[in-house]
Parts: sequence; C-alpha cells; structure tokens
Amino acid sequence: MAVNPIEMQKALGGVEYPASKEQIVDQAQKHKADKKVMEALKSLPEKQYDSPAAVNKEVGKGGS
Repeated sequence: MAVNPIEMQKALGGVEYPASKEQIVDQAQKHKADKKVMEALKSLPEKQYDSPAAVNKEVGKGGS
C-alpha cells in the first residue's frame, strides 16, 4: 500500500516507543490520520514496535 511517509510520520507524532499496534493506531486516530494511513496501520501485525522506522518498514512490507 502506497502511504505518504510524511503523512505517516505526522500520524505517529507523540507515540512513545516501544509501542503496541493498538497504541500506534490510537495515536494516529488522535492525529486524524488520513484513510490510507489508518488502513495501513490497522493492517500491521500485533507486536511491539521500537521506532517509527520499524512501523514504516512493516507498512512497506504490506500488500497492495
């Protein structure tokens, strides 16, 4: 899924790492992330992410 990396970083602003998928999705909702970003984050595997880069890497692995 092609997600704008700038929009992704805006959505993840304020997340304290390590963070769970649930914490990441909650923060993105608070930041009113756009639909593509929310879909990408909601499709992440349930695990702990230790940095924004780890989230971006996992999103990049996702399907179309």
